[in-house]
Amino acid sequence: MQVRFVILKMKEKDYAYWVKLSSSLTLVLASTMVAAKFWAWMSTGSTTMLGSLTDSLLDITASAINFWVLRIALVPADDDHRFGHGKAESLVGLGQAAFIAGSACLLAFYGVERLFNPVKSEAVFTGVVVSIYALVCTLLIIVIQHWALKQTKSVAIKADSVHYKGDLLLNLSVIVALVLANIGWVYSDGVFTLLIAGYLFYNAYDVAKESTDYLMDKELADDIKLQIEQAVLSHSEVLGFHELRTRQSGPTKFIQLHLELDSNLTLANAHRISVEVEEAIHSIMDGEVDVLIHKDPF
Repeated sequence: MQVRFVILKMKEKDYAYWVKLSSSLTLVLASTMVAAKFWAWMSTGSTTMLGSLTDSLLDITASAINFWVLRIALVPADDDHRFGHGKAESLVGLGQAAFIAGSACLLAFYGVERLFNPVKSEAVFTGVVVSIYALVCTLLIIVIQHWALKQTKSVAIKADSVHYKGDLLLNLSVIVALVLANIGWVYSDGVFTLLIAGYLFYNAYDVAKESTDYLMDKELADDIKLQIEQAVLSHSEVLGFHELRTRQSGPTKFIQLHLELDSNLTLANAHRISVEVEEAIHSIMDGEVDVLIHKDPF
């Protein structure tokens, strides 16, 4: 006999509210940064500013996709998708990684070209002002996502937040490159453009790896599995367990195991013990958890 027991650690409407609020505000702020950086690039002609603009375009693309995909991932399980729609995040993540890598290649080409043909940037003041504005917007996005993460533990929001934290350094590098180019070091534009390209390559790898881990049903972290083991064995009537399998899809963690129980127990008592074990597992886990237990007589 198998028992399926699902408990939500927060109300679904609360999770959906914070996810939608974070993705919506991020999209609005990212849009203003793209417009400002496009104007600054046209004014300065700096490839470093072009790199920053490219990164912001990737940000707004990722934010727009997250805005759409997170709504798909929030759709409850249905007859055709009994495990929910959480993997939609990971599928789109692979596409984003390819897009980011392609943009990094284009930036690297521009950076090398600018190293061989350095050009002094124009309207440096405009570029610096826009970069400072981008810093402020990025800080606002990080604060908003921090609030949302405290409420949801969403993997998609966490990945997006890590990317925007890196953007703080990116915008600072644009300011440094523009100032250095203005005082005479014309090669700074090409050098910083190549650094931004490398940064984007790293992000592409990181996004692809995380997305692949979820799609391939990678096990939960060892420390989480240890907590599960301790929760199971803490029950006085449990003799042991085996065949522990774990994975995560979107916001939901899936946990399966075989519970070893006294063969003389009645069906009602075996059911009671399995429910108590499931409750113990849920008490140590964050977010939505789906536990499936098979009971073996010993």
